[in-house]
Amino acid sequence: MSTWIFLRGLTRESRHWGAFPEVFRKTIADAEIVTLDLPGNGGLHRMESPLRVEQMADYCHAEMLSRGLKPPYFVLAMSLGAMVALAWAQRHAEEIAGCVLINTSLRPFSPFHQRLRPRNYPVLLKRALLGGSPGEWEAAILALTSNLAEDRASILDAWIALRRECPVSRRNALRQLWAASRYRAEVAPRSPLLLLASAQDRLVDPRCSRQLASRWETAFGEHPAAGHDIPLDDGPWVARQVRDWLAMTAPSGSG
Repeated sequence: MSTWIFLRGLTRESRHWGAFPEVFRKTIADAEIVTLDLPGNGGLHRMESPLRVEQMADYCHAEMLSRGLKPPYFVLAMSLGAMVALAWAQRHAEEIAGCVLINTSLRPFSPFHQRLRPRNYPVLLKRALLGGSPGEWEAAILALTSNLAEDRASILDAWIALRRECPVSRRNALRQLWAASRYRAEVAPRSPLLLLASAQDRLVDPRCSRQLASRWETAFGEHPAAGHDIPLDDGPWVARQVRDWLAMTAPSGSG
């Protein structure tokens, strides 16, 4: 049995994984999956989001220990969650058996215009400055992060319901954005890494993952068509990439 921790990105919560955890279990048969919310998101939306990624990692570390789930853990994470995974692996190397990082970006390896594509600035600024209804917010996020997902109306309805039930405050969203923008990880952690990206990511330039994989000489996979949220667009592809990586680098975690 291997313990897998799933971490989402900026203002997203564990329920935004949708059907992906079940898809993952079908491919990684021995996986015990724990979906954690970062402070300020989901069930923790009333908490204040830390201003440093390292503090988010410390929260995850403490939360797993409080649940009595002993390391080592594998971490599968997206975007901001991937930065948290890296910080966790740096601060508690003995706890992390490996990390799968999806569409992340890091200082100092990628410039800001690659970490957040400029063509998205207008819509993001409009929503940040003028606000909007839950439907307007979630429609904008779905358009930016998904290229292939089917039944988009149902996905949008589910996301709107999550935002209404557990709204992320503008203050916490800005605190998370600040933490992500300031985080640096110049040295690779000792834990094995798999970086996944999408060639058609409209939010983050895939060159961010390519450059990081090259600099750190780590395993890398690129989806030809999915959007930023690859687990939503093609969850089976992600699971297969993880399965193949485990077979090469961590056979004890693949069952």
